[in-house]
Amino acid sequence: MLYLLLAAALVAIDQLVKFAVRANIPLGGSVPFLPHVLELTYCQNTGAAFSLFARHTWVLTVISGAAAVLLLVLLVRKKGLRHPLGRCILALLLAGAVGNLIDRAAFGYVTDMFRTLFMNFAIFNVADICLTVGCFALALYVILGYDKLEKKGGRQ
Repeated sequence: MLYLLLAAALVAIDQLVKFAVRANIPLGGSVPFLPHVLELTYCQNTGAAFSLFARHTWVLTVISGAAAVLLLVLLVRKKGLRHPLGRCILALLLAGAVGNLIDRAAFGYVTDMFRTLFMNFAIFNVADICLTVGCFALALYVILGYDKLEKKGGRQ
């Protein structure tokens, strides 16, 4: 239950930030956020990262929905990753999938807003941060800690 609350809180933060950006910044407009680091730029992304698959929003919606259902089942049934660290990672991934799924289902695009100023990078949102951190953490977890944390010390 704690991990579902974590995921729900992250989805709420994602949706609040997206709402604030849509309500206060014109499409394509920018406002300063962290000088020389980040600015808020309102962008509508119909694709995935770097606008890949921009013409196939429905495919991304189906994939996001399936991923969210799978992650929810893993969390509720305590399957797969049972250690608290592993379950936090699943909650991050669930929050990212649901946050972007809500946008795709409601608007047909994902609201992105964080634009890096110190390097040329894709504009992203809170859900993208959850997915990126979650994927990176999952890779490290599986490579470095799975045997130790799940097979020997995993709690249920």
